[in-house]
Amino acid sequence: MATANGGAADIEKDILSSFAGVARSLGYSSVHGKMIGVLLMRRKALSLEELAKETGYSTGMVSLSLDLLEMLGAVRKFRRQGDRRLHVELRGGLLECLKKAIIVKARKSVSNSLEQFRCYRKRLEALPAAEKARAASVSQAVDLLEKEIKRLDGYITLLETA
Repeated sequence: MATANGGAADIEKDILSSFAGVARSLGYSSVHGKMIGVLLMRRKALSLEELAKETGYSTGMVSLSLDLLEMLGAVRKFRRQGDRRLHVELRGGLLECLKKAIIVKARKSVSNSLEQFRCYRKRLEALPAAEKARAASVSQAVDLLEKEIKRLDGYITLLETA
């Protein structure tokens, strides 16, 4: 954290660390958070090289990480007329970026859970007769979990359309 005597550069560094922490808490890389933070603070498009310098990461790492942010719709990559350098700009505000990041992670988790439940059902059906009573109990638990995961999916849809 910046000290009371810290200058603007120290405060910016702390802000970027906060963005990195938020990204990590959502299951993304620190570099994603720092890139969003830099683009928000600068309020303009930056070249790939400028973004790398501002975040402290290599241009290669920034370039790879931008692909995910672009897929999430958080950034747009483009080239300016007469300039061979790649530029990046933020699309939407911070809340929109966070919303997209949360939705993508939640959708993936829901999808993985539902697939896992399908696999559990197949395994339960293949159990020998001696385990059928216990399998029925486990099957009921899987049914309940699936119902709740599908409810969660409905809430994700509501968030997505909000």
